[in-house]
Amino acid sequence: MMGKIYIITGANGHLGNTIARKLVADNQEVRALVLPDDPVKSLDDVKCDIFYGDVTDKNSLEEIFNVDSCDETIVIHCAGIVSIASKYQQKVYNVNVLGTKNIVDMALSKHVSKFVYVSSVHAIKEPPKEEKITEVGNFNPDNVTGLYAKTKAEATNYVLSKTKEGFNACVVHPSGIIGPNDYGHGHLTQMIMDYLDGRLTACVKGGYDFVDVRDVADGVLRAVEHGKQGECYILSNQYFSVLDILNRLSKISGKKPIKTVLPLWFAKLTAPLAEKYYKILNQPPLYTSYSLFTLSSNANFSHEKATKELGYINRNIDDTLSDTVDWLIEHDRVPNYQKKYIKQKRN
Repeated sequence: MMGKIYIITGANGHLGNTIARKLVADNQEVRALVLPDDPVKSLDDVKCDIFYGDVTDKNSLEEIFNVDSCDETIVIHCAGIVSIASKYQQKVYNVNVLGTKNIVDMALSKHVSKFVYVSSVHAIKEPPKEEKITEVGNFNPDNVTGLYAKTKAEATNYVLSKTKEGFNACVVHPSGIIGPNDYGHGHLTQMIMDYLDGRLTACVKGGYDFVDVRDVADGVLRAVEHGKQGECYILSNQYFSVLDILNRLSKISGKKPIKTVLPLWFAKLTAPLAEKYYKILNQPPLYTSYSLFTLSSNANFSHEKATKELGYINRNIDDTLSDTVDWLIEHDRVPNYQKKYIKQKRN
């Protein structure tokens, strides 16, 4: 009999590959679920077994869940589409809701030992401004704004409904994930890249709770070990304005600070044009009507429960940003910045 196997869905994503790296570094056996024909560059240096499948196609999940000879199977469900688009996208619902139901149902049929679902703080109903946001036990898509939030709320409800039937699962709610190991084009990574390469000349007013991807990965693994059945845990950090993040990047990188801060009313007027512009570039838009709503929303999240019950902690945001800049340089993601600043000694 084999010992313990970890199944990670969305394993080539920002959070997924970071979790896989931590597990492999701890000599754990990892099975990574990746979409057929999806790039796996993020897992090139990770010694894990790659399985191709689609969470929306239940039949394609049979192979990765074929672990009859294993003593303990743990599923970490990271697969999902993070969307800040203004228009409805059926694919987002299919992956985030129907895909989660497929993974949960498969895990139940295979009698997995532990299931951790990576939800989002967006699934939690927003209380009045400045009021502290803590974990809740029920999720209603009608109480949150935006397709992404609604799909996460519905999927979270499904996971929790199964825990009442004996399913050993818990839920984590990360805030805005930032940090190294993003081989794709996450919105925050794209903002940092655009700033370093000189494409970003202004920012918008507002901010959010930004958390290091490595801290979230650690929180997820702590939830595997210590998370209680049917419980939810917010994995956040603290609020930072967009300008504060960019000013910190300026000090780290030696780039000139951003001086122009657009008021939200102006940004909202131009958001539809920005979406079209970035669609032409085949890049995620830096801001949309939905993301601007988020930047002006209550982001006073509390991770007190995760800290107390899981031992969850955060690193300094400056270390996060510095490591992200180093990672982007190492992987040739900011060519204009590298040409001009790579030889300069950064403080």
